Amino acid sequence: MKAAYYTGDRTFAIESVQPPAPGPGEVAVDVAYCGVCGTDLHAYLGHMDARIGFHRIIGHEMSGVVQALGDGVDDMELGEHVVIRPLDACGECPACDAGHTHICHNLKFLGVDTDGAFQQRWCVPRHTVHRIPEDLPLEFGALVEPVAVACHDVRRSRLAAGEDVLVIGGGPIGMLIAMVAGQAGANVTLSEVSEQRLEFAKSQGFQTLNPKETDVGAAMYEKTGGKGADVVFEVSGTQPGVDTMTEAVSARGRIVMVAIHAEKPQVDMFKFFWREIELLGARVYEAEDFDDAIDLIAKGGIDCKAIITDVRDLDDIKSAFDALTTNPQAMKSLIKCS
Repeated sequence: MKAAYYTGDRTFAIESVQPPAPGPGEVAVDVAYCGVCGTDLHAYLGHMDARIGFHRIIGHEMSGVVQALGDGVDDMELGEHVVIRPLDACGECPACDAGHTHICHNLKFLGVDTDGAFQQRWCVPRHTVHRIPEDLPLEFGALVEPVAVACHDVRRSRLAAGEDVLVIGGGPIGMLIAMVAGQAGANVTLSEVSEQRLEFAKSQGFQTLNPKETDVGAAMYEKTGGKGADVVFEVSGTQPGVDTMTEAVSARGRIVMVAIHAEKPQVDMFKFFWREIELLGARVYEAEDFDDAIDLIAKGGIDCKAIITDVRDLDDIKSAFDALTTNPQAMKSLIKCS
C-alpha cells in the first residue's frame, strides 16, 4: 500500500509499505478521503518539525471503511463506513478524571503525535471510531472532523435560537461555525477581509461585514438595536479580531476563543469587568460533537459540496498542499487515498 510521509522542507515521500495489521483493541480502516486542515499546512510549512519530526504520516480529517478488527473488538463489522475522532487520552490525569478527555494533560493527537491518515490503511484505537450512515458519501464523511470542531465551539457558547452571532474570520472553521450556528437558529453575521470569502458567506445566506470598510463593532450595535452580539466567535487569529470581539459583544455576552494565536494578543480586560462579558476557550471536540456533526451532515445541514474546493489523488498530495499555500480563499481540499 501507499503512504505519504512528510519529510521536511515542504516535501512528501510517497512510499510503498506493508499494510498494517490492527493490534489488540484496534480497528484497521481503509482510508477513502482525508482533508487538509490548517494544522497539516502548518506542519507542511515546517512550523511543527520539532513536534512531528521528518518521517511522519500526517492527516486526520478522514473517512473510510473498516477492513480488519484487532483482538477484543467485537462491536464492529467489516465494511462499515466510519470516521475517526483522532484523540488518544491518557485516562489518568486530572482532566481525564473529570471526564474532559479531549483536553487531557497528556493528549496524543493522531496524525500529529502519531502517524495519521494520508495513507491507504490506518490502524486506530476502537474508541476513536464513529460509524457514519452507509448512504452518506465518503467525501462528505471527510468533513465530519472539522464540522465537529464547529459543533463543539457552538456548544461551548451555549447558543440559543434567535440570538445574534458574530463570527470573526471566514476561513473553513469560521464558515462551518457560521453554518452550525445558523442551523441552531442564530442570526449570523460574518466578518472577513477577503472579498471572495465574503461572497461565499453571502451565497450561504449570511450577513457580512468587511472590517476594511466598516467599524464592525458599531455595525453590530446598529444591527441589533444597540445591544451587540450575544455570542462572538474569534476565529481570525489576529489582533484586530481580538479588538473587535470586545467591541462587538453585548452586555453579559459570550466570546468563544477558537483561533490559535501565534503571539499572545492584547485583550481589553476592562470591557469584561464593565459589561460582565464571558470569555470561553474551545479546543477540538468531544464524542457528542462528532455525533452531532454526523447527524448534521447526514440531514443536509452543511453545504458539503460548497465546502469541498477540490479532490486530488494521494500521489498528488504535494501539489494539493502547494495550491493551498497560495490560495487563501480555498475552503477544503480532499486527498483521495483509496
